[in-house]
Amino acid sequence: MKNIIEVRELSYRYDKTSDYLTLDNLTFHVKRGEWLSIIGHNGSGKSTLVRLLDGLLEPLSGEIMIAGDLLTPENIWDKRRHIGMVFQNPDNQFVGATVEDDVAFGLENQGVPYETMLERIEEVLQIVGMSDFKDREPSRLSGGQKQRVAIAGILALRPDILILDEATSMLDPRGRLELIRMVQKIKLETGMTVISITHDLDEISLSDRVLVLKQGRIESSSHPKELFSRTDLADLGLDEPFANQIRSVLGHKGYQLPASYLTEEELQDYLWELR
Repeated sequence: MKNIIEVRELSYRYDKTSDYLTLDNLTFHVKRGEWLSIIGHNGSGKSTLVRLLDGLLEPLSGEIMIAGDLLTPENIWDKRRHIGMVFQNPDNQFVGATVEDDVAFGLENQGVPYETMLERIEEVLQIVGMSDFKDREPSRLSGGQKQRVAIAGILALRPDILILDEATSMLDPRGRLELIRMVQKIKLETGMTVISITHDLDEISLSDRVLVLKQGRIESSSHPKELFSRTDLADLGLDEPFANQIRSVLGHKGYQLPASYLTEEELQDYLWELR
């Protein structure tokens, strides 16, 4: 599988007069069609990294390759067409008076023909389950519905890469799970690459790989199962997965369970076998 993003020796600092680097010599890749979660404490450089990938910031040094081309000031607008970004607060992204108008905004900017635009709006609103709300004012929607509309606006532009920058953090647990399962469905159906900055365990568990940032450097890159098997999750700003908590309680009661991480479904199956 080819890489859609390649980052080589990337560094960045906000204060040009300081020696402190927000990002310090990062090198990694993202495969086409992969879901990569990026985690780490606040201040570890997560949001700075995705803003560099989208060309919103200019690196101090290093290279960013998007779809095989080096990201430069000359091609930045073209490369941004490959990437759609959804932020933590969807209210900051709304510009239309209605849901339909908002989804249409990006398409109009790209000069998409009117008939094609109508088809895409209907298509993406159906994908995110918001077809019945197309005449509603975005401000009157729930948090989860707003994020669905924000994602619809991105999908209408047909990017290769979807970046979720803490996009589920303001939602309740049910809304959060519904949204990430919707993103997973879109990824499987379209082959879209997903990059998510998150602390949510369900979101991390659906990803193919997890990049841990620590003080502006890559601390590790692993599969979610490997990450959840670690004993220092609290140091990474993560809660202990529910299955790990149950395993710990049962261990204290004398039950010998595998040391490796088990999903809730795997733990349930294992407990049935013990019976």
